[in-house]
Amino acid sequence: MRYFEYFRPDSLKEAVSFLDSHRGECKVLAGGTDLLVRLRRWQIEPRYVVNLKGVDGLTGIEALSDGGLRIGALTTLSDVAGSPLVQGGFGVVAQAASKIGSVQVRNLATIGGNLCNAAPSADMAPSLMALGARAVLSGTGGERDLLLEEFFVGPGEAALSEDEVLTHIIVPPPAPGGVCLYWKQGGRRAMDIAIVGVAVALRPSVGACQGVRIVLGAVAPVPMRARGAEAYLEGKTPGYDVSQEVGRLASEEARPISDVRASEYYRRRLVAVLVKRQVAEAWRLAARP
Repeated sequence: MRYFEYFRPDSLKEAVSFLDSHRGECKVLAGGTDLLVRLRRWQIEPRYVVNLKGVDGLTGIEALSDGGLRIGALTTLSDVAGSPLVQGGFGVVAQAASKIGSVQVRNLATIGGNLCNAAPSADMAPSLMALGARAVLSGTGGERDLLLEEFFVGPGEAALSEDEVLTHIIVPPPAPGGVCLYWKQGGRRAMDIAIVGVAVALRPSVGACQGVRIVLGAVAPVPMRARGAEAYLEGKTPGYDVSQEVGRLASEEARPISDVRASEYYRRRLVAVLVKRQVAEAWRLAARP
């Protein structure tokens, strides 16, 4: 591990000011479950490590007046998974958080860290994107927010300026009658990175699907929406043939690679099967009396 200097700011203003003054030389510490491993393996060599744990206002889960949710970026995955607020109207987010790592990892890892790592396989991304979540960023120029689907730029690259910090995530209120599901397919049942992740959100309207979102993880440089598959399903009733076609279209839109976990062919086939199943299950749950 290369020598680095450690800085623990007491406020958000102090943190972004330090990042601004040392552009290109800093790595931000949230939970540390990924950062410390990369430091020990010499994969990164920052001059400064900036620990955000002393900054007020970056943790906690709050219900908003419009029925949405505000989740602080430094909120641990254990707190997200165990929160009654999240489990109530946003159960898919709690489910996704519970699938990451082990109990020990979830007790340290943060929702913001999982997103800012910008891994194509990030488990929190598909479910939050399917719900239309937004990322709120703060820097020396003030605060800005953007849709989470615009937050991911490339593998390991998020749309953060060098002086910015992800402060919280805003999740819109759930659509009346809507259902959102997430499935993570890994090589084993726990402590594994997704080979494919699929989130599906929809709501019923006059016997057909509305508000369709299909989000794929680990099959492209960034977590992605399968927009062609979404457009096809919008306004249709997902019987067998329709669900099969949605899966096929999503598989064609995916851009998987072959690596040590799975081949490009296997990932593409998984997308077709998992999207078909998740669409059918989401519709079953949404259309039940």
